[in-house]
Amino acid sequence: MFSQSLATSTIFHGVHPEEVSAFVNQHIGGHSLDMLGGDNRAASLSFGEFAGFGLSKISYGNSVRVKTPALDDIYHLQVVTRGECRWRQGNESLKVHRGQALMVNPDEAIDLEYTQECEKVIIKIPVGLMKSVCSSGASAGVQPVRFNRIPVDMRLSPSLTNLLAAVFSEFDESGDTGFGPISLSYREIVLKKLLNVFPNDWSASDNAQPIPPSMERIVAYIEKNIKEDIDLEALAHVSNMSVRSIYNGFSRAFSTTPKSYVKLVKLRNLRNDLLQGHCRNVTEVALDYGFSHLGRFSSDYRKLFGELPSETMRLVG
Repeated sequence: MFSQSLATSTIFHGVHPEEVSAFVNQHIGGHSLDMLGGDNRAASLSFGEFAGFGLSKISYGNSVRVKTPALDDIYHLQVVTRGECRWRQGNESLKVHRGQALMVNPDEAIDLEYTQECEKVIIKIPVGLMKSVCSSGASAGVQPVRFNRIPVDMRLSPSLTNLLAAVFSEFDESGDTGFGPISLSYREIVLKKLLNVFPNDWSASDNAQPIPPSMERIVAYIEKNIKEDIDLEALAHVSNMSVRSIYNGFSRAFSTTPKSYVKLVKLRNLRNDLLQGHCRNVTEVALDYGFSHLGRFSSDYRKLFGELPSETMRLVG
């Protein structure tokens, strides 16, 4: 999970934890660092900015304790990608293991311990960006959303995992802060996905909007031509919308990108064919739906359905 995140943006590698701590204080969030054992020069940090987010990957390479009185007008999405960390709040203690994530609220004190092998991906999200999504159709003074301190297993939300991986990949490919129309669409999708995945005190029910006719035409076209190679130009022609409007439409209606939506529909229809016994083997049906890279197809299928396509076939064998 995110094993290659920020591959082009390594700031430190094999340094003392205090060097990483100094950078974190300046760019990610003010804190104090206490060494709990050892004094290894094994800390590393990668950092970049994309569409208003701060993206970082941190490993102190030592057992350490990090404390901060509160974040300053920002949220943190913290994903443990290796090892574990222990969160403390008063007399309560909470372990967050590899593959789990937490949303940290603004003005929320942080007191946590990293194991020596712990590595985390942290996404810094300004309060204003989160409020812009939550306050659609509401007053500008709406209170910031509050997330519950409940770890979420990212393996149970493959769509969010894949979306964040796409954000990091987009950053690594562009190498810049990314404020074009596509990157800004990613930003809105990520924020909406976080609101859907992590328990919080905000409800989107009052902001729900019906799918516009133009998007209904796109959805119908995708369903009808799902075995074809569907590109943005075809969707633009069918809907009489610009590419940017299509990205925005998918973001508002489905909290995803057009490409991810098409792949999801392909995989769901393909699974239905397998369950209905409409194909002789996995390779045949995968190629029929346009999945030419069979290894990647099997991986995407397993992330979505929790089993390999061959295992699905055995259910009806």
